[in-house]
Amino acid sequence: MAAKLAGGGGGRYSLGQNSEINVTPFVDILLVLLIIFMVAVPMATVAIKVDLPPATPPPPGFKPKEPVFISIQKSGALYVADKQTSLDNLQFDLDAKFTATGQAGPKDDQRVMVRADADVTYADFMGVLNALQTAGWYKVGLINEDLH
Repeated sequence: MAAKLAGGGGGRYSLGQNSEINVTPFVDILLVLLIIFMVAVPMATVAIKVDLPPATPPPPGFKPKEPVFISIQKSGALYVADKQTSLDNLQFDLDAKFTATGQAGPKDDQRVMVRADADVTYADFMGVLNALQTAGWYKVGLINEDLH
């Protein structure tokens, strides 16, 4: 009788072995963490208050200045608009082109667009950009292929 009371081999109140994982507490914990993160993340984003000026339309008759295009071919040939030039004469030819289009003045207001063949070497391309920066043109744009 003592062996039966010790819960040896079964009986009416035997619990047995349960080898399945009970995922209910795990799911409860995950849902609580999800709610905590959903509440905490919007408060963690810090917005810097900046007083931006209102947008104003350009005055009537305002026409933006046209850029001058510089083209670099695969062979290293350099063009300002449609006139061939060299890296040494780039500054002078660019000044002449801006003067011819009526945009002579400070270089801060002049826009230059550079387009290069896909096979141009990096050194040639950067040589043109460095020459433009050294000469004082900082509004330089790069033109690439339109992707459809």
